Amino acid sequence: MTAAETRTSTTATHASAPTPAVHVAGLDRVFTSKQGSVTALSGVDLDVAPGEFVSLIGPSGCGKSTLLRLIGDLDQATSGTLEVFGKRARQARLDQDYGIAFQQAGLLPWRTVAKNIELPLALHKVGKADREARVRELVELIGLGDFAGSYPDQLSGGMQQRVAIARALAERPRLLLMDEPFGALDEMTRERMQNELVRISAETGAAVVFVTHSIPEAVFLSDRVVVMSPRPGRIVDVVDVRLPGTGRDDALREDQAFFDAVAAVREALHGAPPPAARGVENR
Repeated sequence: MTAAETRTSTTATHASAPTPAVHVAGLDRVFTSKQGSVTALSGVDLDVAPGEFVSLIGPSGCGKSTLLRLIGDLDQATSGTLEVFGKRARQARLDQDYGIAFQQAGLLPWRTVAKNIELPLALHKVGKADREARVRELVELIGLGDFAGSYPDQLSGGMQQRVAIARALAERPRLLLMDEPFGALDEMTRERMQNELVRISAETGAAVVFVTHSIPEAVFLSDRVVVMSPRPGRIVDVVDVRLPGTGRDDALREDQAFFDAVAAVREALHGAPPPAARGVENR
């Protein structure tokens, strides 16, 4: 191949590469007050591919939620580059490119399940017939078809979180931002919700950026786990936990590859020397 052909091939490869769902480069966030300044994030670089599930994990106060808020245009970076599908975060928010779910479901108690899910569509003046059709799709997706007319106080905590996820998906976002959405749930409900989220993310094809303090949760859900340092938050490792040949179901929780991935994330989180091969394979 000639040099010109090589350049042409390289250019074509770059041209065909998909735009990242999230692109972060040299990102800093410094909070200032009369008492002084606090650096929450320093020099963060991260790309999330379309359809990829990435978890952020690290000690409390390391800036995980701050990074998520910056991606969601709920806060502004001090310096650096942040793009969502090639756009500024504010434009991506205006274009409804992403949905957000927090630890608390935040449902309106006077609105039914259907009306809570419908809310973002109504706010953006989507027609009634289209709203109703989308709500029907979503209540079936989250397995609450029989509860569309119920109110939040008639639902369990896990059911409320499913409604919150459905609401975040109402406008068909290409990116879902989730800040410890299962943190307040008991262990059994949390595992069921993890199974549900795996299914929902697979069916919607949305990229997910997920904040958690739980190593097993991060490994079970993710394609990659981003490990962050204590404040100022930096990315100290990225653990690839794609497990070829193993389904994301309850059987995975007893698989040796799962335990190996949990160990790899724990080593990265606690500062142990990383394994020579950071990718974790199903053995």
